Amino acid sequence: MQLIIPEKAAKILHTLEEAGYEAYVVGGCVRDSILGRSPDDWDITTSAKPEEVKSLFRRTIDTGLIHGTVTVMLDKEGFEVTTYRVDGEYEDGRHPKEVEFTASLEEDLKRRDFTINAMAYNPVRGLVDLFGGMEDMENKIIRCVGNPVERFTEDALRILRAVRFSAQLGFSIEEKTRDGITALAPNLQLVSAERIQTELIKLLVSPNPDYLRLAYETGITKEILPEFDKCMVTQQNTPHHCYTVGEHILHSLLNIRADKVLRLTMLLHDIGKPLVKKTDENGRDHFKTHGAEGEKMAVSILRRLKMDNDTIYKVRTLIKWHDDRPEGEARAVRRAVNRIGQELFPMYLEVQRADILAQSTYKREEKLERLSKVTLLYEEILRRGQCVSLKTLAVTGKDIIAAGYKPGKEIGEILNRLLQNVLDHPENNKKEILLTMIKRQ
Repeated sequence: MQLIIPEKAAKILHTLEEAGYEAYVVGGCVRDSILGRSPDDWDITTSAKPEEVKSLFRRTIDTGLIHGTVTVMLDKEGFEVTTYRVDGEYEDGRHPKEVEFTASLEEDLKRRDFTINAMAYNPVRGLVDLFGGMEDMENKIIRCVGNPVERFTEDALRILRAVRFSAQLGFSIEEKTRDGITALAPNLQLVSAERIQTELIKLLVSPNPDYLRLAYETGITKEILPEFDKCMVTQQNTPHHCYTVGEHILHSLLNIRADKVLRLTMLLHDIGKPLVKKTDENGRDHFKTHGAEGEKMAVSILRRLKMDNDTIYKVRTLIKWHDDRPEGEARAVRRAVNRIGQELFPMYLEVQRADILAQSTYKREEKLERLSKVTLLYEEILRRGQCVSLKTLAVTGKDIIAAGYKPGKEIGEILNRLLQNVLDHPENNKKEILLTMIKRQ
């Protein structure tokens, strides 16, 4: 087997080999190359010690010398070069207490998480696959290297990574590996929120975001997203739904494009339903105010996961309005755009469509027809440049002050009254008309 290695990575291999050391590209870049995917990074493993690596290259960064890692910079591109090592005892479910450098590639590969990530490649010596990574890729299986309990005890994040790789690649998880996940899922409490967030986002934006079901079945979500577990057991006895809340969420994830904000929105859009569920005398379930409750819960969850403020704002806004259903006429659409915000309105339309497609077929055509009308009207509003916010109102606070009003709270009130008028009558969004309206008031 011959893999195509980027020129700079090949140069690092050649430099190390010329100096008498072994060197291989290793891990994810080998896996992705074999699968025909474009690797994000090209990591290198070598028998050279960190100081020996540093002596061979003009510019290096001490990325993690204690763990044997040096980043070699070629032009502005960095390549992590790590010395073959054997990890000592793990004390915190993440870091080995100590590492020992070794001259054995096999010993280095033994410490890696999954067989598909424990392959190395050198252009001269070819592929080194000591643990059946190729066979597992052919059979589409995620399997731990060696004993799953040992691998997951070393770094608890591997528990979530197994499901993430499964979702990204469409692979199943080998039985003993899955048993290890189930047994040690509580150890995810040892992992930082930032690391959990990174893996969860990768899972959500994968081609198979519904593999979150596997995270539920193995006890992972119980540790990192317990609110979702409640959704999985919350029935929806209503003509509009045919799944539990959790299954509806999983189906909605499949019906929206792989964007972080959109996938997080679908994950959390109905997260408030278990808390507000009411059943009437006829046995029909109702979930009034679940949007407002879901918004509050989403903010709490996303902050717990250390999500950035911009993402939190967008997700909470989309959840707040995800059930807002303007009728298919221009005035209602302009007001909806004003409520939701012009930046997020296209995403809101995507969220509504995904939500509808994950419901029962009851009145589905009518729902989609209304959404189609709203979409067409929104596009027409954009084409005509109609005003939907204070930003595009034809007058500003300065114009109102120039018309004789004193600066203060009243200026904002006047602008808002003018905006409400223009939302209903877009033809009035002309400076002279609005100033005349002010004088009349």
